[in-house]
Amino acid sequence: MPLSLRFVVPLALALAAIAYAVVPLVDRLTFQWFVRDLDARGALIAQTAQEPLSELMREPRGAKARVQRYFERIMQGERIFAIGLCDRAGHLAFASPTFPQAVQCPPPEQRDARSWVLQLRDGPLHVSANPVAGDAGPLASLVIVHDMSFAERRSADTKKYVLWLFAGIAAVVALITMVIAEISWRGWVAGLKALMSGETLLRSPLGLAGTAPELRPIARDLQVLVRDLEAERAGRDESQTTWGPEALRRILRQDLKGDEVLIVSNREPYVHVRRKDNNVVEIQRPASGLVTALEPIVRACSGTWIAHGAGNADRDTVDKNDHVMVPPERPAYRIRRVWLSPEEEQGYYYGFANEGLWPLCHIAHTRPVFRAPDWEHYQNVNRRFAEIVADEAHSEDPIILVQDYHFALLPRMVRERLPRATIITFWHIPWPNPEAFGILPWREEILDGMLGSSILGFHTQFHCNNFFDTVDRFLEARVDRETFSISYGGDTTEVRRYPISIEWPPAALQVQAPVAECRRRVRERLGLASDVKLGVGVDRLDYTKGILERFSAVERLLELEPRWIGQFSFLQVAAPSRSSIDEYQNLDAYQPIILKIEHHDAAQVYELYRASELCYVSSLHDGMNLVAKEFVAARDDEQGVLILSQFTGAARELAEALIVNPYDFEQSAAALHLALTMSPEEQRARMRSMRNLVQEFNVFRWAGRMLLDAARMRTRKRVLARTRAARRKAGAA
Repeated sequence: MPLSLRFVVPLALALAAIAYAVVPLVDRLTFQWFVRDLDARGALIAQTAQEPLSELMREPRGAKARVQRYFERIMQGERIFAIGLCDRAGHLAFASPTFPQAVQCPPPEQRDARSWVLQLRDGPLHVSANPVAGDAGPLASLVIVHDMSFAERRSADTKKYVLWLFAGIAAVVALITMVIAEISWRGWVAGLKALMSGETLLRSPLGLAGTAPELRPIARDLQVLVRDLEAERAGRDESQTTWGPEALRRILRQDLKGDEVLIVSNREPYVHVRRKDNNVVEIQRPASGLVTALEPIVRACSGTWIAHGAGNADRDTVDKNDHVMVPPERPAYRIRRVWLSPEEEQGYYYGFANEGLWPLCHIAHTRPVFRAPDWEHYQNVNRRFAEIVADEAHSEDPIILVQDYHFALLPRMVRERLPRATIITFWHIPWPNPEAFGILPWREEILDGMLGSSILGFHTQFHCNNFFDTVDRFLEARVDRETFSISYGGDTTEVRRYPISIEWPPAALQVQAPVAECRRRVRERLGLASDVKLGVGVDRLDYTKGILERFSAVERLLELEPRWIGQFSFLQVAAPSRSSIDEYQNLDAYQPIILKIEHHDAAQVYELYRASELCYVSSLHDGMNLVAKEFVAARDDEQGVLILSQFTGAARELAEALIVNPYDFEQSAAALHLALTMSPEEQRARMRSMRNLVQEFNVFRWAGRMLLDAARMRTRKRVLARTRAARRKAGAA
């Protein structure tokens, strides 16, 4: 034992000296990282704000008040301390009340972005001056001041983490040294050879089965330490990340090392449409949370988005390989368009996907229809997409993001062509229980296709559990609910919960008028008195959205509470959807419901959200339902009440909403009455909590978590591949 202490004491002293030197270095590097992050955030805010600022300043009268209100909305973002706008002469033209006197405008000749850290008595402030321009030329500089007190707090946490890390290493080194002194040299050498050859890592999930008996306690302690450190790091990384497009780009650069990314979806992010009146080709960008989340990924890696070319001018705008570069104003990635005949589109999309899988998964009392010709088209279209994915891939192990129920067979087909690919499939609609799914004539084929995925994602854990039960019922597979994985056909698929969300801050909110102005405009357009309370519903014209049940709840409210007659109106905006399917065409409404079956862009919808007292989401079954989260994001005044169906994925996250069973008209009517009479204080408390959740768990976090899981899986496979290679080499020697 004295011999062991001779090694332990010097090692402990050496590690203490290293920790003493490393901690200040880590502190300095962490501070520099925060400064670079705030530089990027400042530049992004300035780029986003320059168009709204130009609009707000176009009319000099009242410009100051408009700019001040706009600054107040921007300052609701995390850590923003103050904002100021400097004119072209270098003078402060507009500023928030908290703008520090010590911050000066950059000189007029300064045209480039610059930043600095200002040390005040209450803590450091990060100041960034970014040039902004309007229609008439440069406006000057937007000066954004961030509170950096959070950096000091996180720096203290980092120091503590590093010290604990070195303490743990010292403890492990001491343990190893003492054990080594007690074991025989021959046993140590044999154990070391086994570790280096990789036998202990490959014989069992714990890596202990092939370890020499005298080394198993050491290996077990090391593995526990590594798992704890990885869990600590993963938790800290996710909680400290500001989730936005830049975070996704950083994951691609650092965690995925610039690996190739391909996205497959039925809907394309840009559609070329020829106008009938003047034959001019226009570019449309469909309003889609999916596009918002995934476009930063494919932009960052200059990847490829494979989708059905549905625009009537799509063929006229592609090259000879059916590619088109987008966005049109600054091309960053390409779309590979896939052409479908009318018969294929009818069978694959309208037939099997939307008359079969859609009602099957939603269980909304509409009988699914399964036709053999539709199934043939579905197989053929999935096979064609798989061939195009393999053709577009420039590496043997790309990352492929497959979106939704249109491509249930695609993962297996791609796996056969690209065995080393990392395939992430996300199922955007619910997954039914095994009894409901069992009526599908081709159930085994669908499950086999989906289990070609490396990672399979659903919105809620409930849907993940339904999928586990379904596979357990119909396939010969090993379902491991502890590790959330399924082993099938020699491959493993991880099944994970990834609740989708919306962009934060929403782009449509940045150009909105104050709530009072939105209320006035909307009531004037609808011909309503200024004191009439307004409810709103925003949906596709789809039987799963519970629109008729919503109308019945409004009718029941007026029967139970006649005082709301003439004092409450409900506006239902229903965007036409899948209009060729008969079941979607038989909806109508009655007074006092105002029904508008027409498309509304995001800015119009957000104006309706801000003008209303309540939003009612009555889906009979939904994967998530982003309308609920959009309404919450739109209410920066922290007013308004969300009534939310218990059958949506959003109900599992937005617990402060009024959760109802849309089939229960009495309960739904009572919720409407409660919403209309709720005090402003209670509305504020509920809305503030929901807004914080939507801000933190936004759509970029949804995409980022899938990429981080893919990076972890790819790293593990590469380590195992190197270990196997080392083992083969050792065996050959």
